[in-house]
Parts: sequence; C-alpha cells; structure tokens
Amino acid sequence: MASDFWLIVGLGNPGKKYEDTRHNMGFMTADVLAERWSVAFSDHKGLAMLGKGAMHLQGRAVKFFLAKPLTYMNDSGNAVASISAYYQIDPDHVVVIHDDMDLEFGRIKVKAGGSAGGHNGIKSIDRALGTPQYARVRMGVGHARRGANAHDNTINWVLGGFGPDQRKQLPDFLMDGADAAESIIFDGLAKTQEKFNGR
Repeated sequence: MASDFWLIVGLGNPGKKYEDTRHNMGFMTADVLAERWSVAFSDHKGLAMLGKGAMHLQGRAVKFFLAKPLTYMNDSGNAVASISAYYQIDPDHVVVIHDDMDLEFGRIKVKAGGSAGGHNGIKSIDRALGTPQYARVRMGVGHARRGANAHDNTINWVLGGFGPDQRKQLPDFLMDGADAAESIIFDGLAKTQEKFNGR
C-alpha cells in the first residue's frame, strides 16, 4: 500500500565548506520549505536529515517528508531510495530540487523523467529508484567558462559562491523554488510547468 505522503528532496553537499555554494541550491530551497511549514530535521539512518510536516494550501492539507541527503551529491540516490522504501513513497510522489547549469541564474524549470543532464545527484537517484519518473525542480545557476580546463572550471563553478547581485536575488529565487515544489504537489506537473517554465 503506497503512502499518501510526498517526499521533497533538496540536493546538496553536507558540511560548512559547501554551505552557500551553487551546488547546494536544493538544500537552501529545502530550508525555505522547512521554515515555511515548521519542519524540524533529524537524522535518518545517517543518510539524510529528514523532517515531516503538512502543507495547508487551497483548502487542502498534504503530508510530506522533507529530506537533505548527507551522502554527498554523487550518492544522493542511497538516501532517496532508503526514505522512499522505508515510508513506501512511490516515485510519482517524489519531488527533487537541484541546481542546473543549463539554466541562467534565477530561472526555474520543472519536469519529470528525461535525462539527468550530466547532474550526478540525479543520475544517482535514477539508478537507486530504478526510474527517472519523478518530479524535478531545476534551479538555474548559470554556466562556468568553457575552454581548456572545462571540467575543473565546472567543478569550481558549482562549488563556488554567488556574486553580490545574485546574492541579492537569492532569497526570492529560493522562495520561487519552494513555490514550484508546492505547486507540483497541489496543482500537478503540467500546470506547474505552465507557471514556471516559460518565465
């Protein structure tokens, strides 16, 4: 019997040195949701910080879990699979929030399924769940310089911080990401795509 809980997962890397980096957009958005819905995190089997709460929107209440994997990005799937199995949450009730270099900073795209787009956290979740058919909120962080050291540039970019302008826009951007996750749950994917993907 599948649970009626939703699972929202914000991707990132644990630890001080990753705190305000582009790769931690998912963690930061999860923190906005935690604050908004009074969710307290505690440890889930050493794999994730996990909390649960209920969202009250549009005259409905929806119960959800909110997770921040502690496995480091490349093994995010271990945390997601463990929580999904433990609480019997099907992939169609999973929403993953992550950074995306193919989108300009401040842009959000919502999708389910499709390719991982080179994102190791998503690749890991695809493998662990055995399907790419779960919802994703892709938070744009823009792209590193290409060129001779493209790979290193990319790593330094996603693990880098935000400039002053972006830092000003960040709170609103994170709130939009939180809104997108809520909208998937309450309005469905198609409506959420209409709302966010065209921006």
